[in-house]
Amino acid sequence: MNALAEARPALFPPHPWHHDPIVILAPDPGVLIQRVQQGDQAAFADLYDTLAPVVFGAVKRVVRDPAMSEEVTQEVFVELWRTAARFDSARASVSTWAVTIARRRAVDRVRKEQSQRNRIDDLGRQPHDVGVEPGDSVVASLDAERITRALDGLPDDQRVVIELAFLEGHAHGTIAEMLDLPLGTVKGRVRGGLKRLRSLIGDDG
Repeated sequence: MNALAEARPALFPPHPWHHDPIVILAPDPGVLIQRVQQGDQAAFADLYDTLAPVVFGAVKRVVRDPAMSEEVTQEVFVELWRTAARFDSARASVSTWAVTIARRRAVDRVRKEQSQRNRIDDLGRQPHDVGVEPGDSVVASLDAERITRALDGLPDDQRVVIELAFLEGHAHGTIAEMLDLPLGTVKGRVRGGLKRLRSLIGDDG
């Protein structure tokens, strides 16, 4: 046995936890986003690794297509990087912020895949459980530009459910499953979104 081999036990004594499993803690997104806000690209890479599965899952529940979901996920992280400075931890957690952007981006992609004519036709079809009031019939007769402008004026949480219900024709229960939300929350957002949408359309007219 050579001298180096004889010296190894002394140079590298076994750790007392040598046989214990190694636990690797995931980075804290709240800490990472603070570094990202300072332009730290390494922190952004860690943030991507931490949030990518959650973001991809949120996108895929809306988009369905895996390849398209991957594309949208990349778009989400580009937006996260560009808007990191505007993130406010007092309003939401990093994961909630990321998922909100993911859902909005996913719905945007679905909209882009449809023709303008189909979007207007779909908007005129009322899901059976939406509980639309008679005044909502005016929405179906509007041109695409006015509809898009009004939808863009909604808060993200209301906009997502309104678009899924009216542009995609999904029932409330389906939307709740897609967005992983309680059914009551979805119905409340639809009601609030419709009320706000009617107000925006009226102001625009």
